[in-house]
Amino acid sequence: MLKSGWVNKPLGEVCTLQRGFDLPKHSRTDGEFPLISSSGEIDRIVDFKVNAPGVATGRSGSIGNVFFIEENYWPLNTVLYVKDFHGNDERFVYYLLKRFDLNKYATGAGVPTLNRNHVHDEIVAIPESKEEQTRIVAILDEAFANTSQAVANAEKNLANARELFDSYLNEVFTRKGEGWIDKKIEHACDNLDSKRIPITKSDRKSGDTPYYGASGIVDYVNDYIFEDNLLLVSEDGANLLARTYPIAFSISGKAWVNNHAHVLKFSDIDNQKITEYYLNSISLEPYVSGMAQPKLNQKALNGICIPFPPKNCINAVVKGIEDLSSNIEELEDVYRRKLAALAELKQALLQKAFTGELTA
Repeated sequence: MLKSGWVNKPLGEVCTLQRGFDLPKHSRTDGEFPLISSSGEIDRIVDFKVNAPGVATGRSGSIGNVFFIEENYWPLNTVLYVKDFHGNDERFVYYLLKRFDLNKYATGAGVPTLNRNHVHDEIVAIPESKEEQTRIVAILDEAFANTSQAVANAEKNLANARELFDSYLNEVFTRKGEGWIDKKIEHACDNLDSKRIPITKSDRKSGDTPYYGASGIVDYVNDYIFEDNLLLVSEDGANLLARTYPIAFSISGKAWVNNHAHVLKFSDIDNQKITEYYLNSISLEPYVSGMAQPKLNQKALNGICIPFPPKNCINAVVKGIEDLSSNIEELEDVYRRKLAALAELKQALLQKAFTGELTA
């Protein structure tokens, strides 16, 4: 049931979405006006097409992003911009579009595209009074500013936790004590790469055994070629340089490994863990060949020197790293859950705003 003073309308009667414009080459000159793509402002140019304030959303590419633009701007043809607000509060329309799951209106398998007509047909509830719209906007602006600050704090704390661990690892491996020795990987373990067997996806038989690739588990199969404590190290892929995921990771038990990960067998689990932590703490750029398709070949891997503590203290060093790693993981989990909760809060606020339940 609609709240008093609210009406149902097709979205197309609340705001008219229009495809953006191609950009003539001469207009790409550095200037003062924002150039808006599906991912937001990407440049400043000398011309503009639309007067501020404006609202735009991704039409192809990054569909679902919604932007409020406070300057005269040029929307590229990868966005839909609001051509007409039909007398409604511009920021109210911005929040209204943010509430939508715009991805569900996208069509096309190769490069999905947002069809404005499909969105225009959606029925939405809005206050008839622009004053009421503005009141809701004021509450949302304040609430979103507070949640954005909370998000920024959580993201900073998340980054700080990771930096703390990285700093600790760097200190461990650079301030080596008496008795530490540097040993090349080829002299510290056995390389079992010759036993790897890649299986194309169509030939894999589903099962319970992890099937590992360069960055971890990529599938589960019904057979295994290894059953041991092993260290896997990425052999190829952009992650060797980007380091979004660990490039070295320990596995245990039954496993199948394809030819995108090196397989190392250590006689001592502490030596394995030291190697794992060290490889994940250093830049591999000096050892990687190929920038377009980065590769850490076996020869380069074998030549990496690992600093090993003496036998009488290696276990304590590993335990110290693992204890801190565990604490850091717990902290990161707290911050990730907080970020998820803040994202849910934003959606809850929008839900209340567009059902007439939002109060200061």
